[in-house]
Amino acid sequence: MGMVGAVTGVSLFLSFLCLSFGADSFRWAPTGDAVFLYADLSRVLNKVSERFLSVAIDASLLAEEKFMYLLSSQKLRTLAKALTPGFLRFGGTKQDFMVFTPHNKSAAAPQSHAVPLQSVLHQSSLSAEGLCKTLMLPVSLEEKLKVAWAEQEVLLQKEEIQGSFQKVRFSEHAVDLLYSFANCSGFDLIFGLNALLRTRNNSWDSCNAETLLSYCESKQYVMSWELGNEPNSYEKKAGICVDGHQLGLDFLHLREILNKSKLYSSAGLYGPDIGQPKDHRKDLLPGFLETAAKAIDACTWHHYYVNGRETSIDDFLSPQVLDTLAAKITTVLQTVALVSPGMKIWLGETSSAYGGGAAGLSDTFVAGFMWLDKLGLAAKLGIDVVVRQVLIGSGTYHLVDANLDPLPDYWLSVLYKRLVGPEVLDAAAFTDSAIPKRKLRVYLHCTNKQSPNFRKGSVTLFALNLSKKVMEIILPLRVNRSSIDAYVLEAGRTGTRALKSRLIRLNGVVLKMPDDNTLPSLHGVSLNPGHPVRLPGHSFAFYVLKDASVPVCW
Repeated sequence: MGMVGAVTGVSLFLSFLCLSFGADSFRWAPTGDAVFLYADLSRVLNKVSERFLSVAIDASLLAEEKFMYLLSSQKLRTLAKALTPGFLRFGGTKQDFMVFTPHNKSAAAPQSHAVPLQSVLHQSSLSAEGLCKTLMLPVSLEEKLKVAWAEQEVLLQKEEIQGSFQKVRFSEHAVDLLYSFANCSGFDLIFGLNALLRTRNNSWDSCNAETLLSYCESKQYVMSWELGNEPNSYEKKAGICVDGHQLGLDFLHLREILNKSKLYSSAGLYGPDIGQPKDHRKDLLPGFLETAAKAIDACTWHHYYVNGRETSIDDFLSPQVLDTLAAKITTVLQTVALVSPGMKIWLGETSSAYGGGAAGLSDTFVAGFMWLDKLGLAAKLGIDVVVRQVLIGSGTYHLVDANLDPLPDYWLSVLYKRLVGPEVLDAAAFTDSAIPKRKLRVYLHCTNKQSPNFRKGSVTLFALNLSKKVMEIILPLRVNRSSIDAYVLEAGRTGTRALKSRLIRLNGVVLKMPDDNTLPSLHGVSLNPGHPVRLPGHSFAFYVLKDASVPVCW
């Protein structure tokens, strides 16, 4: 191309930007690859639930009831509280093999000379606050349980690979521990009932669920419910086939049971928790909604990007892999809109890789790219709640490891909760052709009004840099004179294996709990108005534009 042609090309590109953002919208002195931010600040695109980022506890924790006592760990409760408000879903594959067995003597609490946890649970004289302070796991017992849980996870993973699941019996003590954890941490509990208890005519046998409901009501446990996990895989897991119509009838039956209860007549009921609709089971969701849309409060489905046993680090950094989520969401949105327009839609279980996660990837820094992009894209497209699999449980996609130490995705989730509000704004990144497409991904929300950095009209931009190069984000004129608090997250170590680090740095400082009761300070770095917004390679960040004064965010 000659000099005139080159100049003309640049002029056309800049003219396009001026038309899109207004003349003089940008500072033009980038030191890295330049990315131009488009932002429509005139309207709220979507508004998601205040509990948008929610979490799950995998029902595999009940494989042996003694592990439920880990939920009384002070450290775990400290970590959990930072993720509220939110829903706490108790479910997963194992829920459809759970049978409630009250007064199961074999499920007694682990022996300890310390606090007798069972007796504390049943002290009706204690207030809710008093119970939370009293019901703490002794340190010596916690250490023994953590060692045993690490061994148990290996057995559970083998069970997952073999696809052969053993029936699990649980007592009222497990229910008490679960509810206490949710209540003391500040979560709204959603309990997943076993849908594979069937009658001879293949309808749901509700007898065991009614026994559980009766117990929970006697204890005045305020909670919501689900029925079954991934019914489109029942044939594979248990040799039972349930079509959408029958599944809908099962939910209608459960709703009738709830309606007869004083406590649960207005309780939430969510479902059908289907896996990604595909092949011969695509008809399950429409059939279910045609039958039972009036029974549920939100339609739930599950999503994972890749197979945990076949994936690679390249998948976690691939724009093409991340983009597949949009197509999946669109399919579900269209299906629900045709049958039940206006219904709320949840990602009722989701993480990076199915099959328990990808070892050495789903529990490391690189997993944050999939997680943060999913949060941004799901909110932008209209998903109301996203339930992360899991806070604690088997597999490698957990937020907290077997030692109850927080992993990188945990810290990312805490910052998201603190800084990102439910109001979604429309934003996009534009680059010239020299920069690989979609290597920098941006999302924009009003700032969380509960944030200590909140000012009326402030907005929070979060961005992911999938490339190795530094990216400079050129802000529109409307907001580029705002002061900024920057929260830049990078791998906890450097070098060739940095992306597989199980530690994370916030503005250069590795995040660790100073003690079991305290999180570290999570402060941003202040940038003066007009300061370049630079995002290092292979990192992600939150930028609170404190002086944006956007009217729709007041």
